[in-house]
Amino acid sequence: MSLFDDDRPAKKTAHEIGSDLSLLSVDELSARIELLRAEIERLESEKAKKSVSRSAAEKLFR
Repeated sequence: MSLFDDDRPAKKTAHEIGSDLSLLSVDELSARIELLRAEIERLESEKAKKSVSRSAAEKLFR
């Protein structure tokens, strides 16, 4: 890792919540929607895993 890595501009996120959407094309909006749907699925999957772990822990300590 170089000492100069911090000088690089921060990578722009693919979508920022609340950002101005008026300048985006229909294709760009569709791409963002797909990106956000995939992220929601990832979040729901992680939530389900954690719920299973939590339920197992609660049963163990009852």
